Amino acid sequence: MISKASEEYLKTMYVLKKQNGNIRVTDIAKKMNCTKPSVNKAIYNLKDNGLLNYESYGTIELTEEGENLAKKILEAYDIVYLFLKDVLNLEDEEAKKEAEKIKTTITDNTINKLAKYVHEVLGLSNLNCNYDINQEKCRCCIKRTKK
Repeated sequence: MISKASEEYLKTMYVLKKQNGNIRVTDIAKKMNCTKPSVNKAIYNLKDNGLLNYESYGTIELTEEGENLAKKILEAYDIVYLFLKDVLNLEDEEAKKEAEKIKTTITDNTINKLAKYVHEVLGLSNLNCNYDINQEKCRCCIKRTKK
C-alpha cells in the first residue's frame, strides 16, 4: 500500500504519459507545483513498490501494476467529481478542487458505494455486477454500459 501523496504522484505520471508520451521529473514538478527533489523521492518510493522503472537521469516507465493503480486512482477521482458536479450541482472548478481533497481520504469501500449511487442517479448503468474499484472487469463493464 502506498501513501495518498504517492498516489498523486503516480496519477500525475500516468496523465503526463498519456498527454506527452513520456514522463519527466521536470514536468511532474511543474504539474504538481513541487520541487524536483520531492519528485525524485517519490519516484524512488514508487520504484521500491514495483510501480515504475527508473534509472537516474533515465526515462520513467510505469509498470503494468503502476499503470493499473493509476487508472484506479483516476477512476475514484472521476466518481467523486461526478457526484459533486452532477448530483450536488457544484460549479466545475469547485467540484474539481473538492474531488481532489475528498479522494485522498475516502476508502475503496466508500468509493464502491458512491460509484453505484452516482451511476444509478445519472443513469449510466445499474452496476449490478457487484462493482469493485479494485476489479478491472468491473471498470470495463461500466465503460461498455454507459449510454
